[in-house]
Amino acid sequence: MRDVSFGQYYPADSFAHRCDPRTKILFLIVFIVAIFLAHNFYALGVCALAFVVVACLSKVPFKSLIKSVKAVLFLLAFTAILNLFFRRDGEVIWRWSFITITKEGVYSTLFLAVRLFLLVLASSLLTLTTSPVALTDGIESLLTPLKWIRFPVHELALVMSIALRFIPILTDETARIMNAQKARGADFENGSLMQRVKAIVPVLIPLLVSSFRRADELGDAMDARCYSGSKTRTKYKKLTFAWRDILSFVFLAVLVTAIVLLKIYTTSIL
Repeated sequence: MRDVSFGQYYPADSFAHRCDPRTKILFLIVFIVAIFLAHNFYALGVCALAFVVVACLSKVPFKSLIKSVKAVLFLLAFTAILNLFFRRDGEVIWRWSFITITKEGVYSTLFLAVRLFLLVLASSLLTLTTSPVALTDGIESLLTPLKWIRFPVHELALVMSIALRFIPILTDETARIMNAQKARGADFENGSLMQRVKAIVPVLIPLLVSSFRRADELGDAMDARCYSGSKTRTKYKKLTFAWRDILSFVFLAVLVTAIVLLKIYTTSIL
């Protein structure tokens, strides 16, 4: 579990790290839209190439990006397998009892797996190149128009920032509790599925207690520092767009244009 890097910040001096957090959030949103607009492997290849360029500019080790997929690897595999077994149209490759695998089902499964893989990698790259504080400021700035309808924008951004910050903390806490249980003879790797589920219960209870304790300590710390939300709060660093952000938007516009053109002039494989 310590190998999971989703939600962690990787400090570096790179083009991506220096970009405005609002630019990176908008870039991720539009990139996800471009991934879902892609209807064949040519378009997905363009998205993958764009991600490789951004990853190189971020100076984040490729190993750290791959680690972020471990947290959702089971979900990715489960979704792909379901798509493989339940798509029955097209040329039949293999059939046994109620299970039918078709050529189009295999293509669709590979396409879905690559699409979800890129989506997870892009999302993790945002957290790896943006600190929780900067991410909070970016989300709050983008959602500023909602303040006109008295929506708690600052509080929402703060909750998201705390949630991201606590992911690695809870991961380390889970690993510590599991190691303590193993030292007492607990077995999390052998036995049937039900036995392994029962072995996890002694881990979940102390983890839940620890989470509430940390939340209570955080609340006391915020009260001790007279935290009052966004009413009278000022910012030491104000967000400003620079030439890096303009180049990022131009790159994003080229990517979306390429995806749209491929969608128009190429045929879908699905």
